[in-house]
Amino acid sequence: MPEIRFYSGDEIPLELHKVRIVQKLDLVPVERRAQAIDEAGYNTFLLKNKDIFLDMLTDSGVNAMSDRQLAAMMIADDSYAGSATFTRLTDKLKEIFDTDYFLPAHQGRAAENIIAMTFVKEGSIIPMNYHFTTTKAHITRLGGSVEELVTDEGVKLVSDNPFKGDFDLGRLESLLARCSDRIPFVRIETGTNLIGGQPVSLGNMEAVADIAHRHGKLVVMDASLLQDNLYFIKTREAAARDLSLREITRRISDKMDIIYFSARKLGFARGGGIAIHDRSLYLKMRELVPMFEGFLTYGGMSVREMEAMTVGLDETMDMDVVSQGPLFIKYMTDELLARAVPVVTPAGGLGCHLDATRFLPHVAQQEYPAGALAAAVYIAGGIRGMERGTISEQREADGSEHLASVELLRLALPRRVFTLSQVKYAVDRIKWLYDHRDLVGGLRFVEEPSSLRFFFGRLEPVSDWPLRLVNAFRKDFGDSL
Repeated sequence: MPEIRFYSGDEIPLELHKVRIVQKLDLVPVERRAQAIDEAGYNTFLLKNKDIFLDMLTDSGVNAMSDRQLAAMMIADDSYAGSATFTRLTDKLKEIFDTDYFLPAHQGRAAENIIAMTFVKEGSIIPMNYHFTTTKAHITRLGGSVEELVTDEGVKLVSDNPFKGDFDLGRLESLLARCSDRIPFVRIETGTNLIGGQPVSLGNMEAVADIAHRHGKLVVMDASLLQDNLYFIKTREAAARDLSLREITRRISDKMDIIYFSARKLGFARGGGIAIHDRSLYLKMRELVPMFEGFLTYGGMSVREMEAMTVGLDETMDMDVVSQGPLFIKYMTDELLARAVPVVTPAGGLGCHLDATRFLPHVAQQEYPAGALAAAVYIAGGIRGMERGTISEQREADGSEHLASVELLRLALPRRVFTLSQVKYAVDRIKWLYDHRDLVGGLRFVEEPSSLRFFFGRLEPVSDWPLRLVNAFRKDFGDSL
């Protein structure tokens, strides 16, 4: 990736692409925004797209495709079995990961389900640097439990540690020594989603794999956020600076037994799958694909998406492509920092993360500050983010609330989707909200599912704070949207 400096001295990300297709956006008035979030039960997942200006909920399945991906979709072979599309995809995975076997699935959580059903049983313990919501749900549904072994730096929201997603190797060694008979595999998440998209170093991944293999355990990698993690390894880890992205990827994959991913993130397409080195592991999981997903050569995916995924995986090995997300995220993070808005540092992958605990210190954790902040940011600017805090957890077996380690609002920046002016708008509205943060109050559940409640639970404000926020907006912005 070439270094590009501005004569003015400005440090702004430069788009290494041009826009050829556009989609019209609407910014509805603040009164409608307040009404819309109320209709959605103060859950941003339940907002209608027609009411959203900047959709920063996720980067899953909403990244912009390249011209090469769109072109590739036209040559798809839709044969039910023996598809040439499947062969092209498996060949690309072999080229990148050096894996001999591939099981397709319709998305990442489907791959998680297959892995969990194969290896997890009652009493199983799955060590990982940090959990993801659906990963944990699949494991606990089968009677297993998750043991999070991220370093202490991982949950320090303000830090200069470049690899806050690293494992605590001592704790991993100790757990494997104490509970070896209950541990089927160790899971590595490249890019810890729930604590700010923080990366894992190449050296730490290799050390984790060596420890696990010494204890006779499999190593499973969630590669959904691998592209951002590759960028951070290349730019932050001295030992990898002279390695290409392909060389870094091969170093990682050589240590893994199973690699699964959501192509809605990795590969810029809609699908997923499991790449495997060993035939016996492949055979253990194979029968679950036609049972739950589809035949072995499509796994519930559209073959057109599979063609796009093949090209997208190839583009993931291009530094000019993978740099776009982290550079825009860093820009947004730095701009908010310059305005004293509390954010997670250093900037990670996936999106810019607001620290709701410091943003709304007056809102008790039992009143879901990250969820309240998500609703308030939407009211302030029509910007939809995702709560990554206590709402994203689930209650303990006795019904008590499981308070999250961190309370974050994730503002995802899908790749090659937003312009710099749109990012600047988001920063402006968030700064306005921060200056009026005392107006924002908490939330309480009125409809609470027992599992994955952040997807479809409904809440209400504990006071009339949304109305007061609307009134303050009108006072400052007049007739402006």
